[in-house]
Amino acid sequence: MEKRYDLIVFDWDGTVMDSTAVIAGSIQAACRDLGLPVPEDQAARHVIGLGLVQALRHAVPDAPEAMYEPLVERYRHHFLAQDQAIPLFSGARETIAELHEAGYLLAVATGKSRAGLDRVLDASGMRPYFHGLRTADMTFSKPHPAMLLELMDELAVSAERTLMVGDTTHDLQLAQNAGVDVIAVGHGAHPPEQLLELKPLALLDDFAQLRAWFKANA
Repeated sequence: MEKRYDLIVFDWDGTVMDSTAVIAGSIQAACRDLGLPVPEDQAARHVIGLGLVQALRHAVPDAPEAMYEPLVERYRHHFLAQDQAIPLFSGARETIAELHEAGYLLAVATGKSRAGLDRVLDASGMRPYFHGLRTADMTFSKPHPAMLLELMDELAVSAERTLMVGDTTHDLQLAQNAGVDVIAVGHGAHPPEQLLELKPLALLDDFAQLRAWFKANA
């Protein structure tokens, strides 16, 4: 079958890496440390995928402006204490390796910082599979289309030949704003009903289903 796409772009947290609970818990712990209102699980999960400062502003909208810098510091303290132990989702490594071997260009578009993404790519051994990277401190945060537009320009691939894979409405809106097809995975931060409202090409439960979808459709 002729390939439908040349470039496949993955979100990282909640899509490739099973980090949703650690991120949400770190946001909540940082708020407790500073005596700020602690967001409920759903609110803490909803901001995953945004740049860190933007995420904290949404999760804790009533915090005094002067508190966001120490909030970032406390978040990083809690997250970095756990991030080396966060696993990839089952089947993620095998699926991405298979796509790489099949000749697809692969990239990451994430709300992580570049330093944070570099750290997990090296720790997980996943760096060799990816041809392009965009993080929230390299360009505009999601759902602004810049991450995808820049990756497509860098790798010389058109929007029609690009596919995004993500677990949040931020990922789906990013893809739509860039004119790119998008697949949603339901094992991450946002509930399936919210993802379906944005009409992705498919909503898949895990990497086994994603791998099968790629073989049939990509």
